[in-house]
Amino acid sequence: MTTRRQALTSLVSVAAAALPVLPLAARADTFPSKPITLLVPFAPGGIADITARTVAQAMGPLLGQTVVVENKPSAGSIVASQAVAKAAPDGHTLLLMSNGNAVSASLFKKLPFDVTKDFAFITTLGFFEMVVAVDAGSRFKSLGEVLAYARANPGKLNIGTIAVGSTQNLAAELLKMRAGLDAVIVPYKGSPDVLRALKAGDVDVAVEILGPTMGQITGGTIRALALTDDRRNPVLPDVPTVQEAGVKDYDVTSWNALAAPAGTPADVVAKIGKAARDALATPAVTKRLQELGVRAQSGTPAQLDTLLQSEIRRWRDVIQAAKIEPQ
Repeated sequence: MTTRRQALTSLVSVAAAALPVLPLAARADTFPSKPITLLVPFAPGGIADITARTVAQAMGPLLGQTVVVENKPSAGSIVASQAVAKAAPDGHTLLLMSNGNAVSASLFKKLPFDVTKDFAFITTLGFFEMVVAVDAGSRFKSLGEVLAYARANPGKLNIGTIAVGSTQNLAAELLKMRAGLDAVIVPYKGSPDVLRALKAGDVDVAVEILGPTMGQITGGTIRALALTDDRRNPVLPDVPTVQEAGVKDYDVTSWNALAAPAGTPADVVAKIGKAARDALATPAVTKRLQELGVRAQSGTPAQLDTLLQSEIRRWRDVIQAAKIEPQ
């Protein structure tokens, strides 16, 4: 009997030794065990970067670890997104996701990750709109006047935006589609170039993110004709939405959200999501985001998934209709 027991013990030991050594899964009760890195696919100083830093700073004390923001700007948010997709699924590496990820799904022939499958969705952080603007000295006093001119003068209206495939550029393409306009969209390298072109009269109208233009709007150097959200902005209560100006089914907002690598345990995702929601609910964070033109808004992982899928479909249709060739 002893010999048989020794033999069985030996077999069990051999079998156990043959098994691969697997890391212990992250658990909410032990997470986070070290600082969390939040990768931002944009350069420092912009709306996405400031949003990430504002929320990250408030999340740190709630999680008991510092949330470190690291900028990895690149075309289509590819570099940061790929880094997070390949990171350990333990909640310690997060991505600031945006509608740029939805656009990239159709703007690039092949991505090194699947944006719908390689991430665990956590929560939205905020939404921010764009403005259709003209120079303060422009003859156009309303978006209705712009639309009337464009329809009476096919091909003569010039609309300035940043680079082809950007949210601003696609928002202008969608405006052309929804309003049935024959207009020319002129892409520029960056927002300062667009606003300079507007001031110089090189373009008639600009479509730009509201936040960075707010100072010039309130300062009276450019005139806001309409906002792209489906609701008026309390900071600019007299500026109508594009829909109110007569363009049906037009609603464009840019957004930021949090995501982790696919496979991150659900309880860890829930813990991060709660910290983000609690951070967004603090008056200081809400106020700071409002100053940027960002409407703080959290959500569930399922809601973020639905938003992303919807945005992928929407921008795919716009990209195809605008005949923008995938890169």
